[in-house]
Amino acid sequence: MRSIQADVIVTNTGNPLINGIVSFDENTGLIISVDSDPGKVPGTIEKVSGVIVPGYINAHCHLELSHLSAFIPSGTGLIDFISRVIQLRSFPQEEIQNAIIRADHEMYQNGIVAVGDISNTTDTLEVKKSSEIIYHTFVEAFDLLQPELTSQHFDTYHKVFLEFKNKSSDPVSMSPHAPYSVSEKMFKQINEINPADCPVSIHNQEHKDEDDLFRDTKGAFIDFYDSIGLSLDHFHPKHNSSLSYTLSFMRPSQHTLLVHNTMSTSADIRMAMSWSPYVFWTTCPNANLYIENQLPKYQRFLSQDVKMCIGTDSRASNWQLSIFEEMKTIKKYQSVVPDLDIVRWATINGAEALGMDHLGRIATDLRPGLNHIDVEVRDGVFDLSTALRSTRLV
Repeated sequence: MRSIQADVIVTNTGNPLINGIVSFDENTGLIISVDSDPGKVPGTIEKVSGVIVPGYINAHCHLELSHLSAFIPSGTGLIDFISRVIQLRSFPQEEIQNAIIRADHEMYQNGIVAVGDISNTTDTLEVKKSSEIIYHTFVEAFDLLQPELTSQHFDTYHKVFLEFKNKSSDPVSMSPHAPYSVSEKMFKQINEINPADCPVSIHNQEHKDEDDLFRDTKGAFIDFYDSIGLSLDHFHPKHNSSLSYTLSFMRPSQHTLLVHNTMSTSADIRMAMSWSPYVFWTTCPNANLYIENQLPKYQRFLSQDVKMCIGTDSRASNWQLSIFEEMKTIKKYQSVVPDLDIVRWATINGAEALGMDHLGRIATDLRPGLNHIDVEVRDGVFDLSTALRSTRLV
C-alpha cells in the first residue's frame, strides 16, 4: 500500500479534501482509503505539493490518424483540414501501426485512463486489445449526404463495427460523423444498430459554414462537395441550424457527445438540453486552435450548467495527446472557467459521458487512476494556467 498526502485531493464525490490522504495498491490501482486524518492511515505517508485528481478521460480522439502527426499545417481551416486528411489516407500499414502504438503509450504516460475513440477502420483494434487504457470505440459512419451511397457506405462501417464488437472486450457503438456528411437515411441505419442507451458521438458546429449549409444551402461545404465530384442539388434542409438537423434524427435516450461546438450559440445549447438531459458537450481546445485558431465561448456553457468534457482530437490536429495540456489551454485563454470545473470536465464528466461510472472519482474500492498536478495551492485554491506538470501516480 502507498499513501500520499497532497494540498488538495479532488475526489469528485464531494468537496475537495484539503491536505487529504489517498491510500492505494500500487499493483492494482485499487483505492484503499481516502481521508484527511493522518492518524487513521497506517504506515508512511508521502507528502506532495499540489493537487491529486482522478485519471483523465479523453472523450474524443482519432487514434487511427496518429501517423499524420505534423503532416497537416495548423491554421488552414476545417474544410482544408478535411481535404488533406482524405488525401493522406494511404500510408504503409506498418507506419500506421507504429504511430498508433506510440500514441496509445503517450496517452497512458500522460495519465489518461479512458478514451472515446473515433474509428473508420480496424487499424486500432490490435493496439486497443492489449492497451492499459479503456477505449470506447465509436465506429464513425458517413455517406456525404448522398442517399444513393448510404447502403454501400453503411455496409463498410458495419463490418468495422462487427470486428470491434467480436474481437475486443471494450465497448463499441456506431456513430455519425457530422451533420454535413450524414443523410437522414444513414442516421436511421445507425440507430437500428445501436442499443437505445449506448453512447454516441458526432462532430458539431465546428465551422460557421456548417450552419450556413443547413440554413440557406450555401457556404464553403457546397464548394467542397463540388471539388470531390458530388452534388448537393437534392439537398433542401428545413432546419435553423446543423444541430437542429442532428437532433431530429438522433435518440434522446442515448448519451450524446457533441464534439467541438465552436460555433454553438446559447440558443443551440438550450435546444439540446431541452431535447435530452444526456447531452455532453465535448471540447477539444488545442485542436480548435490548431485547425481554426478559435475556441468555443465557454461562458455560454457555464451559464446553462451543462455537462462538459474534454478531448484531444487527433495527432493530425494537435501538438500532443494530453488532457492536462487541454486543461491548461482552457484556463489560459478563458480564465472565467473555474479550475475545479475544468478538473470535472477532464475526469468525472468524461467518464459519465462514456458510461464508465467506475472512473472519474477517487473513492474506496474504485480504480480510477490517480494523477498529481504540480501547482501552487493557497488556501485550497489553485490556478491550472500556472501548473508545471502532471504526473501519473497509478
